[in-house]
Amino acid sequence: MAQVSDAGLTVALDPEMNSIAQIVKHMTGNMRSRWTGFPEADGEKPDRNRDTEFEAPPATRAELMAMWDAGWACTFAALESLTDADLSRDTFIRGERHSVLQATNRQLTHYSYHVGQIVFLAKHLQSAKWKSLSVPRGHSAVFNTGVAAGKKSQR
Repeated sequence: MAQVSDAGLTVALDPEMNSIAQIVKHMTGNMRSRWTGFPEADGEKPDRNRDTEFEAPPATRAELMAMWDAGWACTFAALESLTDADLSRDTFIRGERHSVLQATNRQLTHYSYHVGQIVFLAKHLQSAKWKSLSVPRGHSAVFNTGVAAGKKSQR
């Protein structure tokens, strides 16, 4: 998101796609719902209106980043409170029983999917100006040599 212009955060590639801002708003709503009261409370809170998460995205980068940070803070606070014994306990999402471990894996894969969408959109919007988040094209040999030599990536 740091590589995208403020205006780019609300660009959707077509009417059926979501912008980065809409994806962040959805993720934040999901994180608040799933992790508040976890694992005792059902992960789908009665006050959540998922459909509105895809409407009226945050108007500014500051609002967007505050949402992003709040969602992850809620997630990490819930995860940090877990013990090994909690992982096999039951929890519920929309009334469906999961082990705490299953529910956690479900959410982390969901977030990975959406982060991939964000990276795809950001990379598309930046095109040739995109700075790789991993090994840049054409630099695998340099990267591998650095890893073999015990050096950090030269990104």
